[in-house]
Amino acid sequence: MSGLAAGIRAAYFEKRVCILERHYTIGGLNSFYRLRGRDYDVGLHAVTNFTPPGSRHGPLARSLRQLRFDRDEFQLAPQLTSRIAFPDHSLSFSNDPGMLESQLSEHFPGQSDGFARLVRELPDYDDLDETHYARSARQVVESYITDPLLREMLFCPLMWYGNARQDDMDYAQFVIMFRSIFLEGFARPHEGVRLILRKLVRRFKELGGELMLRSGVKKIELDEGRAVGVELEDGRQLASPRILSSAGWVETMRLCGQPSADQERTGQLSFVETISTLDQMPAELGHGETIVFFNDSTQFHWRRPQDELCDLRTGVICTPNNFEYDPSLGSLPDGVMRVTALADHAGWTGLDEEAYASAKQDWGARSLASAVRFVPDYRPHVIDTDMFTPRTIEHFTSHLNGAVYGATAKCIDGKTPVENLFLCGTDQGFVGIIGSIVSGVSMANHHLLRD
Repeated sequence: MSGLAAGIRAAYFEKRVCILERHYTIGGLNSFYRLRGRDYDVGLHAVTNFTPPGSRHGPLARSLRQLRFDRDEFQLAPQLTSRIAFPDHSLSFSNDPGMLESQLSEHFPGQSDGFARLVRELPDYDDLDETHYARSARQVVESYITDPLLREMLFCPLMWYGNARQDDMDYAQFVIMFRSIFLEGFARPHEGVRLILRKLVRRFKELGGELMLRSGVKKIELDEGRAVGVELEDGRQLASPRILSSAGWVETMRLCGQPSADQERTGQLSFVETISTLDQMPAELGHGETIVFFNDSTQFHWRRPQDELCDLRTGVICTPNNFEYDPSLGSLPDGVMRVTALADHAGWTGLDEEAYASAKQDWGARSLASAVRFVPDYRPHVIDTDMFTPRTIEHFTSHLNGAVYGATAKCIDGKTPVENLFLCGTDQGFVGIIGSIVSGVSMANHHLLRD
């Protein structure tokens, strides 16, 4: 997403742009595929940063302006309601921030003033600087929210949807995710992620951009500390005065011949996800919520599993059917439930093929059993299923450890130690669909268009 956005932005200003993709399809982890006659989205649960039509503020409106897209082209349908579910406590929220405020008043009445002060004093997106990335979000939030359970509940969706660090998160990342989820909200294109990708690719090609699939980069060519081009895995060489990489910080440094650079920044957090197709819509089974973030104890668990392939104590249950779609576009063809859990990359990639297939069956069933503690039991209605693992993630993103959110420390200005080589995407600092697009646009503006 970030590469496509950067390519479009540069091409508008008559730059000659080539996007290189190792795989046969676009999107990285935010992609799609067809299996047994059904379409599957991967990566995308929801687009964050949703704001109502007509709004000119926020990352969504800004990115649409920069890429010159009309909002209606993406058919964004807002969420219904979502929920944070902990033992004996739940908080519902929607794209109206007032719902969460009301829930807090009801369930945590003594915390309302502190929460209001936290929201009031949040920096804006444009006010975030390096100092905010150096601060502990837990320490900052503790100065506003005194109830430890409420703190854990608020952190749960924010970490699940955009935190590369274990246990804690950078305050700047907390601000980004808090605004994008609680103050703006979720939406989804009627056709899912394929619609966004199709629109981006079409616009890029209309502007003269070149997209090369099955064209993995073997190494970045350097001349006296400057990036001057790339060598592809098939031996072809391309020269370029500037290179923008969405491969990740550590991964990009490896392509420059620096395999040990900043290994401590390598992300550790990876996921499994089980996608179930149902014989009826989830609403018909009594489930009308869009996304449920669950944790089965009062302490939120955000760490790579050590002793098991997965940690099922916490997870995300997403229901793509439960958005407010335009009735004229029709309903989705199937009922779908998606369950995401933390997973151990080393454990999954160390399995042989037979053990891997068996583990997918076993942990897929266990994931569903964990999920139905918090939603109606839909297991008797499952007619098809598929599952991706850290092995899948690593294959399609090339992120070390299958780390979904990349490195633990971000490169906010996009600059690397190599002249003419810059980062965009996850390791630049923004995550999710809109975050990736914003990253690509902003890095193109700063590093490709200022001459």
